[in-house]
Amino acid sequence: MEVHILLLFVTLSLVIIRFILNRYLKKNQPPGPTGLPIIGNLHQLGPKPHITLSSLAKTYGPLMSLRLGSVSVAVVSSPAAAQEILQKNDQAFANRPIPESVAAQPNVGDTLAWAPGDHRWRNRRRICTTQIFTTQRLDLLQHLRQRKVQEVVQHLQKQGERRTVVEIGEVAFATMLNLVSNTVFSEDMVDREFESAGEFKELVWRIMEDAGKVNLSDYFPVVKKLDLQGVKRHVKVSYERLHEIFDDMIRKRIGDGDNGESLRGTYGDFLDVLLYHCQQEGSDFSVESIKPLILDLFIAGSDTSGSTTEWAMAELLHNPQVMQKARKELIQVIGITNEVKESDIPRLPYIQAIVKETLRLHPPVPLLLPYVAANDVEVSGYTIHKGNQVLINAWSIGRDPNFWDDPLLFQPERFLRSNIDFKGRDFEYLPFGAGRRICPGLPLANRMITLMLAAFIHSFEWQLPEGVTPETLDMSEQYGITLKKFAPLCAIPISV
Repeated sequence: MEVHILLLFVTLSLVIIRFILNRYLKKNQPPGPTGLPIIGNLHQLGPKPHITLSSLAKTYGPLMSLRLGSVSVAVVSSPAAAQEILQKNDQAFANRPIPESVAAQPNVGDTLAWAPGDHRWRNRRRICTTQIFTTQRLDLLQHLRQRKVQEVVQHLQKQGERRTVVEIGEVAFATMLNLVSNTVFSEDMVDREFESAGEFKELVWRIMEDAGKVNLSDYFPVVKKLDLQGVKRHVKVSYERLHEIFDDMIRKRIGDGDNGESLRGTYGDFLDVLLYHCQQEGSDFSVESIKPLILDLFIAGSDTSGSTTEWAMAELLHNPQVMQKARKELIQVIGITNEVKESDIPRLPYIQAIVKETLRLHPPVPLLLPYVAANDVEVSGYTIHKGNQVLINAWSIGRDPNFWDDPLLFQPERFLRSNIDFKGRDFEYLPFGAGRRICPGLPLANRMITLMLAAFIHSFEWQLPEGVTPETLDMSEQYGITLKKFAPLCAIPISV
């Protein structure tokens, strides 16, 4: 009997302690919708979480709390709260929670996007920045971007002569993929006729789509190993295939044991840079650990930039008056017969404004990548507790009527009247994030998207397929960790 009484006492004590701890942990927590037992607010996210969370923020405020299974999440939907997270307290939010779909790849700790913000991550980021993304390095590779754009224009001219309907997103994706491939490996990944682009796009989109799914394994650690929804098994195929491709490229480079150029520190491309660091004594680089870094460059460089170009063209075809104004600027600055060059971009403010407006309405990663609090942090008068995750709704912030006039309209002119930029200093506009984990590829993406878009507008009159008008063009979204058009944008390029 005494044992039973003792067990009852211990059980009651544990229940009371847990209740008190829960009350304490919720102390000063941001407001939010009441969740259901066990699942919390998971059922409320729906197929487009960025839209759902934007709607909930109108009720519960620009900093709100959700409980997703056993995970507490703070959702930020205002520039002020975003600035507190990404600038004032960026050290406390230097790390990211890793979704199970992302953890399916080999050596996830060696990625640039998901690795902890420690010295290894800083070293990788420094090498990427200095060897690819500085102004000097970008200027040196300007000829490469020009060649890739020339190739896609020539391809589109052939399609236009046959009045063939073109999937603009796939062509833009393939162009960006070849650009990244030439930067890293000095060779194309996709053939000149773009016929092999489909396989790569499918591999990359599988990764992005699965990373954006509501996966029970991420919110209920007790069932993580079971992979109940099969997300990890499904996406693993893509990671393994891409690693096989990179293995082949690396083996070709070092297969003969002749890597003398990199041994002497003379770099031909980014793979040479990475292999050189692999050979340094005490380096934390190895052939296995550089593949996740290369994968990050390929995914971020091809998917987000290709998708942004597709969204920009969709908005132009949806708003013909904007397309006409863009063509007028290009003809005035460049002429009809001259080729668009990257050096022309500074003289094309309206084209630059179109890119900015596209990124405002269609940010590549609508909820940015998640953060996790390293300690208790006070934000906007509330407490985000250690271990809580943070989502920043860049999609919602970019459409907030408190900061943007007529926010749902596509109006590039707003950026002609404003100095707002996407470099992480203006928190009402965060398509690439901000702070220490701002997208490092921003400078390259901006140059290539702007150049490719200008070439598309300057070289062709675009016709929508029969039966489709600017008014009926499908502009709906499909959510993954990135945001792409639900219906691929198809049009016919007519040479001018």
